[in-house]
Amino acid sequence: MYITRTIWKQPAAQAMRVPAVIVLGSLVLLGGCSLPYYWQAAAGQMALLRQRVPLESVIADPRTNAQTRESLRRVVEIRRFAVDRLGLPDNDSYATFADLERSYAVWNVVAADEFSVEPQTWCFPFAGCVSYRGYFDAASARRFAERLEAEGLETSVGGTTAYSTLGYFADPVLSTMIGGPEHYLADVLFHELAHQKFYIKDDSELNEAFATAVAEHGTRRWLALAGDPAATREYHELVQGRAEFAKLISDQRERLRAIYAGDDPDSMKRRAKAAAFGALRAQYAALKQTRDGGVNYDAWFSRPLNNAHVAAVATYRHWLPGLRWVLESRGLDGFYSAVQSLGELPMEERRERLQDWLERSAENT
Repeated sequence: MYITRTIWKQPAAQAMRVPAVIVLGSLVLLGGCSLPYYWQAAAGQMALLRQRVPLESVIADPRTNAQTRESLRRVVEIRRFAVDRLGLPDNDSYATFADLERSYAVWNVVAADEFSVEPQTWCFPFAGCVSYRGYFDAASARRFAERLEAEGLETSVGGTTAYSTLGYFADPVLSTMIGGPEHYLADVLFHELAHQKFYIKDDSELNEAFATAVAEHGTRRWLALAGDPAATREYHELVQGRAEFAKLISDQRERLRAIYAGDDPDSMKRRAKAAAFGALRAQYAALKQTRDGGVNYDAWFSRPLNNAHVAAVATYRHWLPGLRWVLESRGLDGFYSAVQSLGELPMEERRERLQDWLERSAENT
């Protein structure tokens, strides 16, 4: 039963936050969306919504175990902090609980060509075009990935513990979100609420970097308020490790882009690509030595790597340093205003401004 189970997956095992899935976009059938995909998305979302139970009912139920009860009490406090201190939406999201009785909320499929690190995109109403397709069932996600691989694409399938419907539905707290360290719970709640505050169609890079910047800023403030130095240090180490891993992947993406842009025959490109992934593994091993266990992405490196794995990480971290710089230099209100102004720009101008922020952040590192 929902009141006796607590599931939490260490995000390090997935390397980075998997992009938030916007399931709402798949509830309307468009060209490119097969009928089975439409039905699994609609049925999965509706089943999740039917499972919602008010938080206060779960907390008050004597059958609820102590860990679940305490986690949900913290949700209430973190949710109020998000509204009062971070200016995030004050709505009915995260006022209910749903026990999914599985390890992940959804499984996302990312795909890329053999000689490209740019992810394939799928387009939906409301959400626009996004660089992943989400499934409520792991087997369905893997079957779709196999179809793409049969077409010559490289794929990555990863589970995620939470997603956002952008406020179109009252998103519940999921059993997959609780049970771990408090900083993880705060981080995921702030991240998903940030998607409700700002979201622009067809720009997954900006949307995910914005939500991550807000989540990291908010979690630091939350932990500071709690006055727990050990938890603050642990979160600082986690964020630093994320950043160092993301830098490895960003550098790898640029190496691969240079290889793929060349005029060499495909056979030479394949050899250079394999060598580039070998170099990435060596760099990770060296990083682990310098950090003395502070960086652990062994699970990510334990599989054969491809372009889709790189795209699944790099696409959603690329603009983060620049956004962090704006947040730190202008404060939270100024940051929100600056990002909102980006949404009013054409894509080319938006990219130019983001690149300027990225370069400024590097100058101030």
